[in-house]
Amino acid sequence: METRPYVQWDVMEDFMIQAFHAYGVPLEDAKICADVLLESDRRGIESHGCNRFKPVYIDRIEAGILNPVTKIDVIRDRYATAVLDANDGMGMVASKVAMDMAIEKAKKYGMGMVAVRNSSHYGIAGYWASMAEKENMIGITGTNARPSIAPTFGVENMLGTNPLTFAIPTDEEFPFILDCATSITQNGKIEYYQRINHDTPAGMVCDRDGKIMTDTDTILKYIRSQRAALAPLGGFGEELGGYKGYGYATVVEILCAALQNGIFLKELEGKNPDGSIRPYHIGHFFIVINPEFFVDIDEFKHTTGEILRGLRNSQKAPGAERIYTAGEKEWDVWMERKDKGVPVSGPVQKEMIAVRDAKGINVHFDFED
Repeated sequence: METRPYVQWDVMEDFMIQAFHAYGVPLEDAKICADVLLESDRRGIESHGCNRFKPVYIDRIEAGILNPVTKIDVIRDRYATAVLDANDGMGMVASKVAMDMAIEKAKKYGMGMVAVRNSSHYGIAGYWASMAEKENMIGITGTNARPSIAPTFGVENMLGTNPLTFAIPTDEEFPFILDCATSITQNGKIEYYQRINHDTPAGMVCDRDGKIMTDTDTILKYIRSQRAALAPLGGFGEELGGYKGYGYATVVEILCAALQNGIFLKELEGKNPDGSIRPYHIGHFFIVINPEFFVDIDEFKHTTGEILRGLRNSQKAPGAERIYTAGEKEWDVWMERKDKGVPVSGPVQKEMIAVRDAKGINVHFDFED
């Protein structure tokens, strides 16, 4: 049962917009950034919602490694493809521009793809794929990130958590959205474990000696100092298919770097040779497929829905109450939260109050009463 206090959606949105704007993000861009973070909480993906508002965005703006004003340069624009340079601005703003371009190209050519270089953290990948789904198209996106995953048979963090994400329209009230990292877990989830004083489950992280780690505080220290690594999907070794997660993470790394002449692997640590911090220079890709260039859209959505219903209606394992398809649990969370708001933990409450008071933002939170 949820014990954390809720903050109404409009109050949280107003606060985030004002806060981003107070730190130099133009108002319209601030609205985009706030909506991406809130969408994460709407779906119950708390590793990327208001939990990360201050440490990932505000703190980086203050540190001078994230530009609040996003200057986007079009490097190439040829028929169904384009390459953009975000100039180390807000990744969410650059991603909105990129996905809008990919959607327009798919409307014209049947498919569109846009790659982005010199960007920053772009929030939940599912937000961008869903933009295409809302236009009755298939959205695919991926991003690289600071090195966290060890390759199979390795212990050194080399690849980012590198999500490979799909959103597909259906004839149901919720779409199919597969939004997950190519690692067993991600840094944001471990940060969330720290906030709730929870050990990290065994098998997710190892140190440089190959020993499995579970103490969350130690894990975060070791990851930040490059002394620990996350397991790829399937885990360490080959027995449970860890090489598959490793392979998919590598695919995302290639598409995020090689298509736009960006940096990769250890260069994404966000540090200069002398150890000082610098922008991360992250890369993203956005692909949109227009089903109407293949089949009638209603037929496409119906077939997709039939596939999903067939899976959910298949025989359940003993003791299981329900079979889910991707995006269904997130829809259930939204149905439960839409009238309540976003639950906010104690540490996040303190961060929000500190930002509000530092910038003189006129917002009152119910949890202060």
